[in-house]
Amino acid sequence: METTSLLSFPSSKSPPARTLTRTHFQPANPFSLSFPTTHKTSISHRPITIKSAISRTKKEETVETVKTQLENCYLLAAIKYKGFTVKQFQDLRRSLPESSTLIVAKNTLVYKAIENTQWEALKPCMKGMNAWLFVHSEAIPEALKPYRDFQKEKKLENEFTGAVFEGKFYGPGDFKQLETMPSRAEVYAKILGALQGPAIGLVGTLQAPARDVVMVLKAYVQKLEEESSGQ
Repeated sequence: METTSLLSFPSSKSPPARTLTRTHFQPANPFSLSFPTTHKTSISHRPITIKSAISRTKKEETVETVKTQLENCYLLAAIKYKGFTVKQFQDLRRSLPESSTLIVAKNTLVYKAIENTQWEALKPCMKGMNAWLFVHSEAIPEALKPYRDFQKEKKLENEFTGAVFEGKFYGPGDFKQLETMPSRAEVYAKILGALQGPAIGLVGTLQAPARDVVMVLKAYVQKLEEESSGQ
């Protein structure tokens, strides 16, 4: 009788079959809908993660490039970049001497590289779009002249927005001092000319301790530079 009762259950297959079919269909339906959604979500996040990593790497490389350019750098100047065409910028780069480098970088990245250094004085230039001129030569006027010539030739309104030289900030109105600055050779020539003056003054200077002689010469150089910039 137990066998008969067991067989009697399968005989009532029709009603449960309908229920089973419905039960089987319901769980399958949400899985079929949710699975593609989950799959799409994972695919959409993957490129964003990769893009963020690439962007972060490029930013780090830019900061390191700026830091490298600051090594043995005598002057760092900012030039208003907005308005340059690609060709004009390429031509400008070619017109610069080998001792100068011109790059375009975001202000935030440049500031990150110059923060807590003498170049931090360039902070007033951290607005708008800038091209950055790194001068690796003591001949400052010669380094600035190619841009002035290019600016005049192309009739550009892109001015210097500022510069730092020997830790001092020069605004747009101060560039005449930089562009007319005497070269070191000219300064030395003036010193030698002064030393050819009265013998008493020369002997007195040479008899002083070496450190005092250096300080005197340095003070005299500074005086000559100030007189030259005031002309």
